[in-house]
Amino acid sequence: MKKFLFIFLSLISIFIPILSQTPIRRQVTNIELVDSADIKYYSKKNTWAAAGQVLGLNVGIWGFDRFIMKDDFSYISMHTIKKNLKKGFVWDNDQMSTNMFGHPYHGSLYFNSARARGFNYWQSGAFALGGSLTWELFFENEYPSINDIIATPMGGLVLGEVLYRSSDLILDDRTRGKERIGREVAGFLISPSRGLTRLINGDATRKRATSGRQFGIPEISIETSIGIRDMELKDNISDDAIGASLEVNIEYGDKFSDECSKPYDYFTLRGSVNMQKKQPLVGQLNIVGRLWVTDVIDNSKDFLSLGFYQHFDYYDSDTISNVSKRIPYKVCTPASAGIGLIHKSKRFNNWIFDSHTHFNIIMLGGTLSDHYRVKDRDYNLGSGFSWLMGTNITYRDRFSISGIYEAYKMYTWKGYPVDFDWDNLNEKEFNYQGDHSQTIFHIFSLRSQLKFYKQLYLTSVCNYYRRNTNYKYFKNVKSRTFEGKLMLTYKF
Repeated sequence: MKKFLFIFLSLISIFIPILSQTPIRRQVTNIELVDSADIKYYSKKNTWAAAGQVLGLNVGIWGFDRFIMKDDFSYISMHTIKKNLKKGFVWDNDQMSTNMFGHPYHGSLYFNSARARGFNYWQSGAFALGGSLTWELFFENEYPSINDIIATPMGGLVLGEVLYRSSDLILDDRTRGKERIGREVAGFLISPSRGLTRLINGDATRKRATSGRQFGIPEISIETSIGIRDMELKDNISDDAIGASLEVNIEYGDKFSDECSKPYDYFTLRGSVNMQKKQPLVGQLNIVGRLWVTDVIDNSKDFLSLGFYQHFDYYDSDTISNVSKRIPYKVCTPASAGIGLIHKSKRFNNWIFDSHTHFNIIMLGGTLSDHYRVKDRDYNLGSGFSWLMGTNITYRDRFSISGIYEAYKMYTWKGYPVDFDWDNLNEKEFNYQGDHSQTIFHIFSLRSQLKFYKQLYLTSVCNYYRRNTNYKYFKNVKSRTFEGKLMLTYKF
């Protein structure tokens, strides 16, 4: 029955006229230009206040961990600080959701503590680095982490700017009463550090003649999808493979524009939440933010731009069988950036053909390990490169079909020795990236959307994940996973 369901979903994806940067866009609201008075008012820098807020965040989070959660790592003293400074940085063994998602989100709190006090994108990144360094050295009794000092500020740049700009769309200093309260609460939930800054500065209640938005309202489209999901790991029994899935897709700015005065004037976000037994809540998160762009071709027939982009990719799954206990896939790149090309054909009136290609350097990433099991970690850390190709074919706002191919090539450079004494393992002193290995992880995705009533669309998705891992001391492993989704999509 499950195989039949997967085949059914796959056929729908092929024959029903997805998502490579939202092929069918619907503008959420009218475009508004930024007001120079807002830029002037919110661009006043306050270095000491920003630094104090970053430090205050660390103290507050540490206090919660120490006195409420009573986590072992939070019991610090001058002795633990001296040991951290003496030992230096090591590779840690926290689970992937902590290292590759939780730490980047922590970095976004540092980032927006400075962003909300007048600092630009790059300057706020320095505060994220400072906050991470302070936490690693002084607020944990575990040795400072190499992967955390990379993932926290670099991932914090991505998540921080996306959350900051998202909150900017909601806040409006001209409003009062219940509307103002609702906007401030929503803005606080999206970007807590910015919301805290507004409360401290009094901006949360101060009425002004202009909106206070620092970026105006650009072109933006938002769509949400909900439906069923089926996942099958090749050659393994799957007794918990079917569940529900919720997706959110956001495209901010104009991808066909050759103007980019500030980082993230254009970005895309694609996220997936699992409502499925044993699966992690956050199953997928992809963010692509444009840092710089220039046009290569712009005539009556074609548009082609060349840009520099920052990427954040996160794919997580857990075992779907009580029998095999095998995990389908894990891959993440919290620190990745590279060049990208975006093309659009202007040759047709009702049809839109566009495509994009990216090539990235991965400074830090992780992929599933078949052998490494130390503390909470079941993945290898590494670095490498990735590439991404996607194409869309769209007919007006009626239907679209899209395909994406992603590949991640990562190397685990510092592997443990083959004769390591596992019986005398000291987790705190175990300073390795994982298994000495190299992995290539492929993702093929086919997605279709068909309009059937106003802003409602039938969406079908077929994904194929393939991992090839070559180990130095173990047999090579190949893994294949199929995923199908049938969802109802609402375009706001």
